[in-house]
Amino acid sequence: MLPEFNDLDQFRAVLAGAPEPDTAARAGAEAHNSALTKPPGALGRLEELAIWYAGWRGEARPQIVAPQVIVFAGNHGVTAQGISAFPADVTVQMVANFKAGGAAINQLAQAAGAQMDVVALELDRPTADFTQGPAMTKAELVTALRAGWAAVDRDADLLVVGEMGIGNTTSAAALCRALYGGTAEDWTGPGTGLDAAGVAHKARIVEQAVALHKSQIHDGLDALACLGGREIAAMSGAIAAARMRRIPVLLDGFICCAAAACLASVNARALDHALAGHQSAEFAHPALLARLGLDPLLSLGMRLGEGSGAALAIPVLRGALACHSGMATFAEAGISAG
Repeated sequence: MLPEFNDLDQFRAVLAGAPEPDTAARAGAEAHNSALTKPPGALGRLEELAIWYAGWRGEARPQIVAPQVIVFAGNHGVTAQGISAFPADVTVQMVANFKAGGAAINQLAQAAGAQMDVVALELDRPTADFTQGPAMTKAELVTALRAGWAAVDRDADLLVVGEMGIGNTTSAAALCRALYGGTAEDWTGPGTGLDAAGVAHKARIVEQAVALHKSQIHDGLDALACLGGREIAAMSGAIAAARMRRIPVLLDGFICCAAAACLASVNARALDHALAGHQSAEFAHPALLARLGLDPLLSLGMRLGEGSGAALAIPVLRGALACHSGMATFAEAGISAG
């Protein structure tokens, strides 16, 4: 059973008590890896991935059999400030596309053999315009966190979370500006296709919003309430729930990593069960990955969101585990280890 939380302090306590990997399983995986029919380190990072995954799943020779992809969708009141090249109606339209199986993430989840779920969060009630006041009340934030918390399949053995929400790159940029400092320009990119003037306007909106809320932001949960979106908060909740179930997570792009950063600001080890599935082409994603200390598995120039880059990384992790758990040892193969 997952622990319950009804307010932000209880959620902070949950993060503080997050479980650690199984050290015995990790040691067993390391020992097994050292006996496989290959030179030491010949599979490079694949070896590290397999050992990392084994520790979280509590098995020395694990496999991925039930990956889950969840796409969360929310609408943002800050779109009233003209910060997106697309209208907010597109969020609703794309949710319908996800449910019909017509989006890129549907194809990538299917190709990876992953269950895909779509969670729409009050699309008819956008968050408040955070240039005028907090995006969400604390109660609204808790509701969004709990939506993500509840969406994780208890039988999943790998989680990818993605998002859809017109305006959410502005929210993610504001979260990063609030958590890491710098200037708004450091964190603000074109999103869905703004020109240079549009990006400059978007950066001004980010700076204005962070200045308005700065005195109220003490950690990532405060930042989520002031500057976040329901789908971003839900991703945070899902990533945290996966940690409680020891389900490894592949993080997607800039917006997903902004959601993850909010957890890391509360507990510096909150993302030990997570890897960066890819480095997106969104302007500030490399800087955010550097702040989080994450080395992406892929870098393919993608900037779609939806969980697409992380879903594409599932086969990489599958390959690492197939080698680790399926290869013969020198003893099993009757080969001299030298």
